Amino acid sequence: METIGIIAPSGGVNKNKLDIAVNNLENLGYNIKLSKNIYDTNRYLAGNDEDKIEELHKFFEGSEIDMIMCARGGYGAIRLVNKIDYDLIKNNPKPFVGFSDITALLLMIYKKTGMVTYHGPMACSDFGDLTPHPNPLLKGEGMMFSWCNLVNALEEKVLEFEGKKIYKEGKAEGIIWGGNLATVASLCGIDFMPEEDFIFFAEDLNEPVYKIDRMFQQLLNIDEFKGKCKGIVLGDFLDVDNQNWLEEYFEELASRLDLPVVSGFKITHNKEKITIPIGKRCTLHDRLLVID
Repeated sequence: METIGIIAPSGGVNKNKLDIAVNNLENLGYNIKLSKNIYDTNRYLAGNDEDKIEELHKFFEGSEIDMIMCARGGYGAIRLVNKIDYDLIKNNPKPFVGFSDITALLLMIYKKTGMVTYHGPMACSDFGDLTPHPNPLLKGEGMMFSWCNLVNALEEKVLEFEGKKIYKEGKAEGIIWGGNLATVASLCGIDFMPEEDFIFFAEDLNEPVYKIDRMFQQLLNIDEFKGKCKGIVLGDFLDVDNQNWLEEYFEELASRLDLPVVSGFKITHNKEKITIPIGKRCTLHDRLLVID
């Protein structure tokens, strides 16, 4: 992998953060190519949808780009999902990386093409908070952890992650599938779920507990989701309004589902994050998640 293409499918991009991210990624030895709309703004969006789609297609077609990394989340990806040429992506596969709002693209690209996508670090969010450094892996909080986990996933190594708390023990198999809970729930109404049985992973930020309850319930009210979901892996749910309520809710959720539920994985908006290759086969056995 030599060239990373950075695109902005969601919210507006902070130039100072992206400049720092570009320098840090270049110091890791990579060439960086930015989409032409990278600094565009339209209210809370990174420019208009048409330019975003054009750049997304161009970056997948471009033979000089080895991996596509999103600049940041925010909002905007769901506006694109019915405008994408998925055949173009299927015919030009390459790693596509992001999290948060980018979950919409990760899941829809997997659904429409079968291409594994990567729930992992983004340019501004994970590499743009610190001044450029000759060896950024040795400086930034979480940067080494997140980058090394991304590389391990891209190299298709067997990934093993251990959770911290078991809400319900057990063993499950399927593909690993999920992402930001609010974004997954926002896809309801279109054909977005995989054909295979899956282990569902989820995280979120700044959501009150009643909304977390509502979003899980929204998904569990879908017979196809409930039938294919064989386990639940919980990442961080940061900045909730009541941590005790959150724990009570997860205990309640596990008590009424006949499948394993485990929390404490570094699937998160925090700086130290693991990369999850969506669509890969996995097993969950008590605390241990193994992705083949």
